[in-house]
Amino acid sequence: MNPNFWKNKTVLLTGHTGFKGSWLSLWLQAMDAQVTGYSLAPPTNPSLFDAAKVGNGMTSIIGDIRDLTKLQAVFAEYKPEIVIHMAAQPLVRYSYENPVETYSTNVMGTVNVLEAVRNTHGVKAVVNITTDKCYENREWVWGYRENEPMGGYDPYSNSKGCAELVTAAYRNSYFHSDKYKEHGVALASARAGNVIGGGDWAEDRLIPDIMRAITQGKPVNIRNPHATRPWQHVLEPLSGYLILAQKLYEEGSSYAEGWNFGPNDEDAKPVQWIVDNLTKTWGDGASWVLQEGDHPHEAHYLKLDCSKAKARLDWHPKWHLDETLGRIVDWQKQYQQGADIKAVTLEQIDLYLKGA
Repeated sequence: MNPNFWKNKTVLLTGHTGFKGSWLSLWLQAMDAQVTGYSLAPPTNPSLFDAAKVGNGMTSIIGDIRDLTKLQAVFAEYKPEIVIHMAAQPLVRYSYENPVETYSTNVMGTVNVLEAVRNTHGVKAVVNITTDKCYENREWVWGYRENEPMGGYDPYSNSKGCAELVTAAYRNSYFHSDKYKEHGVALASARAGNVIGGGDWAEDRLIPDIMRAITQGKPVNIRNPHATRPWQHVLEPLSGYLILAQKLYEEGSSYAEGWNFGPNDEDAKPVQWIVDNLTKTWGDGASWVLQEGDHPHEAHYLKLDCSKAKARLDWHPKWHLDETLGRIVDWQKQYQQGADIKAVTLEQIDLYLKGA
């Protein structure tokens, strides 16, 4: 990735107040991009957005992507060259309880963003962020490739499969590669999942659940210790999104398609491995217990084949999972000690870029 590319680029980022959005906002700010964020208020308290004072280095607009009129007005005012769409209802268990909100946000919200792009002159690159859960999961032991069928068992996963279909339909109907010289928009989607890192306080996510329990001196409750996921530090897929956006901007429609960003195979680990290693790394007697009772369906095995991103984008994961867990523990302990969280987060971005 070339940090110089981003200097003075006008970027519109939806979902900038969320966990991934806050990390990406700080990264873009560090590269001197002109960032406008559009999102609901931070979804948790505390939040990385507030703790790291993310809004101070950008134009931060609180709004709902389901509000097409307001969204189009923001596009018209700030005239982005690059759009990264991350705003979403991102939680599986929440989606069971709130399916209408999940579909309206993740499907119609995506439609609204692409409509705003379609009606804004000067947009050159669009990356729609979905999830590894967009695929029809057959519990295979091998990774899913970008040409596998969309699916999704639960409302969240299915809504993201729908968002992928919406992206493909807009690309075919309005941003087709054959007419790139006419419309000038390169539209791609990016699929990544089980992103972890410091500053995530969401409910019903493994790492935040572990951190909450440990810092309260309680055993960690684990629902499904044998479920295997492609765990990766948040900076891994974010670097992929940035590389992809640059390719779309500079080389156009030849990169306008779906892309997987996931860890190497050895970092697809069961939940029990994660919690054992995190509690050991933390120390201080941290432990876990199996949570009894019935739980909504969750996939047992899921991973991505990222061969295409490695070959065509020269994107490769940098941090192995044990290092990632160490970075999370370090971030969390510094937060508890009252450190400057913006500086801590930017330092981890710098370490990642240096391969340290």
